[in-house]
Amino acid sequence: MTSETASAAGTGSRVLLSGNEAVAQGAVEAGVAVAVGYPGTPSTEILESIADRTDFDVRWSPNEKVALDVALGASIGGVRALAVMKHVGVNVAADTLMTAAYTGVGGGLVVVSADDPGMHSSQNEQDNRAYARMAAIPLLEPSDSAEAKEYTALAFEISEQFDTPVLVRTTTRVSHNRGIVEVGLRTERPGRGFTRDPIKYVMIPAHARTRRPVLLERLEQLATYVESSPLTVESGSGTEFGVITSGIAHHYVREVVPNAPILKLGLSYPLPMKRIRAFADSVDRLFVVEELDPHVEDAIRAAGIAVEGKAFFPRAGELNPDLVRRGFAAAGLLPELPPIVAAPTTVTRPPLMCPGCPHTPPFLALKRLGAVVTGDIGCYTLAALQPLAAMDTCVAMGSSIGMAVGMAASGGAEGPVVATIGDSTFLHGGIPGLIEAVYNKANITVLILDNGTVAMTGGQEHPGSGVTLQGSDTTPIDLVGLCESLGVKDVRVVDPYDLAATYGAIESAMEYAGPSVVITNRPCVEAPTKIRDTPFKVIADACTACQACMTAGCPSIVWSDELFEGRRKVVIDPVTCTGCTLCAQLCPPLAIVPVPKEAAGV
Repeated sequence: MTSETASAAGTGSRVLLSGNEAVAQGAVEAGVAVAVGYPGTPSTEILESIADRTDFDVRWSPNEKVALDVALGASIGGVRALAVMKHVGVNVAADTLMTAAYTGVGGGLVVVSADDPGMHSSQNEQDNRAYARMAAIPLLEPSDSAEAKEYTALAFEISEQFDTPVLVRTTTRVSHNRGIVEVGLRTERPGRGFTRDPIKYVMIPAHARTRRPVLLERLEQLATYVESSPLTVESGSGTEFGVITSGIAHHYVREVVPNAPILKLGLSYPLPMKRIRAFADSVDRLFVVEELDPHVEDAIRAAGIAVEGKAFFPRAGELNPDLVRRGFAAAGLLPELPPIVAAPTTVTRPPLMCPGCPHTPPFLALKRLGAVVTGDIGCYTLAALQPLAAMDTCVAMGSSIGMAVGMAASGGAEGPVVATIGDSTFLHGGIPGLIEAVYNKANITVLILDNGTVAMTGGQEHPGSGVTLQGSDTTPIDLVGLCESLGVKDVRVVDPYDLAATYGAIESAMEYAGPSVVITNRPCVEAPTKIRDTPFKVIADACTACQACMTAGCPSIVWSDELFEGRRKVVIDPVTCTGCTLCAQLCPPLAIVPVPKEAAGV
């Protein structure tokens, strides 16, 4: 549901929104003027759901730090600004975030961190509540869609009241689950304008030293505010035990022990220690149920209050009602549950790149050429899995090139060193790595897999796409010109669907003494629109069951029931085949041919 659709329902209407859509709706109603971010699951839909708005600025930035820079600049310019990113994106933006806590804001500044417990689509499951404490800024944790809207709107008020950025932390479950939300109209807020104040906004050491006491005084004021905040809610009755919780874990606790005393923290940093102490005094045992790290538990224990938590509730992965129930059972507060019975063993198919993915041929070439491959974040990370198995490392956005430089410098790589990186990831964080390679004359090859979109998160626009998030045409970044301007002398562009040319380009680039770049140039077959050509088929009588086509890992190629010399032949699913021709180029007996156009319906 778009923001305009939600607003059209009318003030007071109740609509079904995901947590991401609700965050966006809260920002809209609060009068946000600039909303900016970088796509990353589970946060992507926040900006996508308001991209149709024409009454304020919604945009993608090249990376999360630039996004927060833009939002901070807009805030200091006097308007309300929203910066949106997934949890690892806050790592990228942290430099600005830490100092923005010193400068304060102009208009309200809200930063949304969408964490990913369980690592559904992430390389780690860090707990970004730590950023609030480290930056000394308030932290709000909605537990469902209704609160996501309410808390986001309130975050702007808190930001302006206390002159501080505010962190709103969601998790995958909150971001993607749907719930009933009461929508309202947008409140237009005239910009305050920019007020020159170098001591506040220019963080040279002398000014920063004067801002540090301001930050600490603000934190004390926030600590007083949270004690009476309506976001701190107590429910239930009894004295045997009480539970302190926040975020999605609150719903699990309410389901498992619905009548127990529960102290729900909507604003979980700084903590309302007076209310927590009074709550603790009212029960015999105090528990904290929180996902991931024991932030609240440790803070309460440090205050000298007896508390239990991670001894019974896991620190890794998502919580759920069953885990919460088992935790309370282990603590002796609920009946013991039978052991978890292992699920029946099933044959699973690993995730694969899409049929016709233009990233597949380059990795086939890299594997055949014996390259040591430092990979990056994107769809192509799946090349680390069988049957391609052609990627050796993958750590963080933009790390591949710098890691390749270090790998080459180590002398430990048995083979040429190649960094693989997507077009959006290269523009996000790969450019400094390429500068490093040129500056220090690294003998590496950088393979930029240009498919024209942020494919991994659903086909979003980026600076190389030539289109903004709100659909207007813009100047696309010229990757060839960019690489050459950085000093790369050997830059090649190749059509990855031409397997022989791809092999040749990569092999020649690896033989070049110094940094070289190969750019593949086929669009993503799935985004923004599906690309389909005449599908291919296998001539059964000509198939020798050599299974060379299976090395591509294409989901459209499946085993048949027919055998040849004891080996299974293959068939191609004409519905999912994109007609990329890769399998036909791999087939030694030339048994793979296009389906006749008449039969294919072309």
